[in-house]
Amino acid sequence: MQPADTGSLRLTSFSHGGGCGCKIAPGVLADILKQSKGFPVPPQLLVGIETADDAAVYKLNDEQALIATTDFFMPIVDDPVDFGRIAATNAISDVYAMGGTPIMALALVGMPIDKLPIETIGKILAGGESVCAQAGIPIAGGHTIDCVEPIYGLVVMGLIHPSRIKRNADAKAGDKLILGKPLGVGILSAALKKGALDAQGYAAMIASTTQLNTPGKDLSGIEGVHAITDVTGFGLLGHAREMALGSKLRAHINLNSVPFLPQVEALAANGFITGASGRNWSGYGTDMTLAETISETQKALLCDPQTSGGLLVACAADSVNKVLSLFHAQGFAQAAVIGELGAGKPGIDVTN
Repeated sequence: MQPADTGSLRLTSFSHGGGCGCKIAPGVLADILKQSKGFPVPPQLLVGIETADDAAVYKLNDEQALIATTDFFMPIVDDPVDFGRIAATNAISDVYAMGGTPIMALALVGMPIDKLPIETIGKILAGGESVCAQAGIPIAGGHTIDCVEPIYGLVVMGLIHPSRIKRNADAKAGDKLILGKPLGVGILSAALKKGALDAQGYAAMIASTTQLNTPGKDLSGIEGVHAITDVTGFGLLGHAREMALGSKLRAHINLNSVPFLPQVEALAANGFITGASGRNWSGYGTDMTLAETISETQKALLCDPQTSGGLLVACAADSVNKVLSLFHAQGFAQAAVIGELGAGKPGIDVTN
């Protein structure tokens, strides 16, 4: 089991949902956004909300574009330092997913001041600061509030050359799909909350969720890389769907090629599945075709919400070796080709 630094209080006991599993379900979010009024979009706004991309991008000049993103959530673990590290890694990932280099962060902090010790809150912030130091960026400010559930995250800004932006909607027919990190964070977090995750499983979960997606800034320089996103709260199928629909292509995913964290498949088979995976499927299942041999448990694995998940890359077939070599050189040993994109009705086919 994980270490407990909060005395008799568990950070996860304050949370009605943890990590990226807190996200509003995709179907509900789509209904909310439909009500949004249109507004003038300046030509400098190179990436906005139109394809549900990972961050906004604003052109500053011919050589620089500003990437801006924010992400925050409630505790997914009880150790305060680990919570801070996971939240910060997750927030910074969106800059890497656009192909950019992070330059600065602002902290977003909401804490139940009357229930959590000041020391515990300080450890959460210290965890986030340690990851920002690893990424080479300062936390230059932020905002704090007193609230019922602990909330922590970052606003992150980055820079990129306008010609190197990697949107999630620019994939091409014939591209291979490469996943940078194994899946299963939601499954492990469900087991953790029920006291069924051992030390080995916890260590694997922390190692994955605190690994910065640094390959993104180098992938943007590879000509054959056409699209990048990161896999977070909507699961692999949800974020692959955004890529497929945005690119007007049909994604084909081979379940047998998808990597998973240790113990995940066994835990899922024993019922440790988050409610968010079912909400995810309800929100986008109509765009999916699953082979008859795929079980309900396997479907849940593909919809499992990832907190600080891996990059999903669409690249030309002749760039696969270069992309995989880059991932492997930066410590992403399980990065793998999991499928491809082709012509057809936008959506996803899954086989095994």
